[in-house]
Amino acid sequence: MQITSLRIITADVQRLVAFYEHLTGLTAAWATPDFAELATSAFTLAVGSTRTVGMFGPGTARPADNHSLIIEFLVDDVDAEYARLGGGEVPVEFVNEPTLMPWGNRSLLLRDPDGTLVNLFTPVGEQAIAKWRRAR
Repeated sequence: MQITSLRIITADVQRLVAFYEHLTGLTAAWATPDFAELATSAFTLAVGSTRTVGMFGPGTARPADNHSLIIEFLVDDVDAEYARLGGGEVPVEFVNEPTLMPWGNRSLLLRDPDGTLVNLFTPVGEQAIAKWRRAR
């Protein structure tokens, strides 16, 4: 089994896609006005409108209601990303500044416009570097 996609349901697809395009530097592929995908080398981040929820079953997903998921992106330099994102082009709600975590990653937590936690991290500890070198 392989994870291929993570889908976020939102009431404002345009706003959320614009945020993730700015965050990742990727351009979304739009299937319909209600659905877009940003493909990374590891997985696809999909953004769907609340209008798509009915296809899965009424009430199966609610927008802006996540309190248990953190979307994580491995980046080359978390401090450079912090400086870039703090530049004001697109408003970003930072949860913390870049912080060294006990497991060897330098991490930056922020929230997307719907409140989902996003972690940008750079491995800096010896074990973390070895782990993520294998994963690339």
